[in-house]
Amino acid sequence: MAVSSAQHGILAPDKSADRERIVEMLKKAYWMEMETVMSYVANSTNPDGVRAQEIIESLRGDIQEELGHAQQFATRIKELYGVVPGSLEFTAEHTYLQPPKQQTDIVHVVKGVIEAESGAIDYYNQIIEATEEVDPVTNDMVIAILRDEEGHRRLFEGFLREYEAEGRA
Repeated sequence: MAVSSAQHGILAPDKSADRERIVEMLKKAYWMEMETVMSYVANSTNPDGVRAQEIIESLRGDIQEELGHAQQFATRIKELYGVVPGSLEFTAEHTYLQPPKQQTDIVHVVKGVIEAESGAIDYYNQIIEATEEVDPVTNDMVIAILRDEEGHRRLFEGFLREYEAEGRA
């Protein structure tokens, strides 16, 4: 990491350990968003059936939002004197977002999205806690992103309730 010339706040030289810890957390968040984008592209393309269309449309809209989150995390990593990682540092983790064997298994997709959003919500709350007293800029950014993730989860929980009410889940 480069040396900061700021005297106060997270960019101050005496905050380098805090900055490095936050950068590592942001890198993980960046990869979570990038992996979600890849999975949402697959899961908005593969499904078949009339019932799949609303899920497909929702995921297609979410792709741009999730990519935007990744870009926000990347920018903040750079602002904190970190280096945004390249693709060779990526390791996939979202087993639950893999496309289902049956392309008409929309419930699998819906449950995968709920799990992904829940994981993001949990992790982003950890970042919010870690930055609370140390880095208000990152804290505010992650709070705004958290709101988006909560909205995504809530929407897909509604889809799941509908499938459950019909006996399809």
